[in-house]
Amino acid sequence: MTKHSKYKNTGILFELLVRQVTNDTLQGIDNSPAVNVLREFFKKNTSLKKELGFYQALQNQKFKTESKANAFIDAVLKEHQKLSQSIIKKQKYNLIKEIKKGYDLEAFFSQRINNYTANASVFMLMEGSTPSKLIKFRYNIVESITGKKKSKLNESHSLYQEQDKDIRLLSYKILIEKFNEKWGDNLGAKQRNLLKEYINNISNTPKLKDYLYSEIVKTTKTLNKLSTKIADPIVKIKLQEVSTQIKNIDLEKNIKDKYIISLMRTYDLIKEVKNVIK
Repeated sequence: MTKHSKYKNTGILFELLVRQVTNDTLQGIDNSPAVNVLREFFKKNTSLKKELGFYQALQNQKFKTESKANAFIDAVLKEHQKLSQSIIKKQKYNLIKEIKKGYDLEAFFSQRINNYTANASVFMLMEGSTPSKLIKFRYNIVESITGKKKSKLNESHSLYQEQDKDIRLLSYKILIEKFNEKWGDNLGAKQRNLLKEYINNISNTPKLKDYLYSEIVKTTKTLNKLSTKIADPIVKIKLQEVSTQIKNIDLEKNIKDKYIISLMRTYDLIKEVKNVIK
C-alpha cells in the first residue's frame, strides 16, 4: 500500500521550491538554487512539468455536478497513466539530489504550505491506496471541484494564492530597496518594471524571455539612435559596444541575473546620454 511522501509529491515539491525562492529573496541571496532547480526540472515538456499540470488541474477545475467532476477525475487519471513512471521517478530522484546541494533537506521540507491536504489527496489518488481511502481522497477532490462544500482544498488554495501575491509584493519591495542602495533613490520606471517582471515571471520562463527580448530590441534601437547624435568618437564607440553586448544576450539558455543587471545599467547609460545631448 502506497504511503504519502512529501519527497515524492510533485505538487508539494513545486510549491516548496516556489516558497524557497521567496525565502532566498528575503535573505538577499542573489542566485537562488531553488530558481535553478525550478528552471531545470519544471521546464516545458519535462515529465514533472506534465505531472504538475495534472495536480493543478485536479485542484483548480470547477464543475457543477458530481458526475462531471468524477468524469473529469477519471480523464485526468487516464492521461496521468500515460506518463512514464520510471522517468518521473528518476527526475524526482535527481531533483531531490539538486535540492540537497543547495539546502538542508530537513529544513527545506519542514516549510509549511497551505494546500498540503489538497496535494496529498491528489498524490494518493494517483498512486493508489486501499479502496476505502481511495473513496475518501476522491470524494475530497469531488467536493472541491463542485464547490458543494467549502472544502479545505479550496480554502488552502485561495489562501496560498493570496499569500503568494503578498509575498511577491514584499519580495519586489525588498529588491527595490536593495537596488536603491546600489543606484541611490534614482531607480527609473523601466528599471522598476524590469524587476517586477523578473519577480512575477521567475517560474514562467517563456513570458520572461518575451519581455526581455522586447526590451533588448527597444534598447539597442535607442542606443543606435543616440550614437548618431554623439560627436565624441569615444562615447560613440562605447555606445556601440554596449549595443552589441545587449544584442548578444543568449535568451535560449537560462536567464541569468547578470542579464538583468546589464539591462539595468544600460537603462542608466541611456538616461545619462540623453541628459548630455539635451
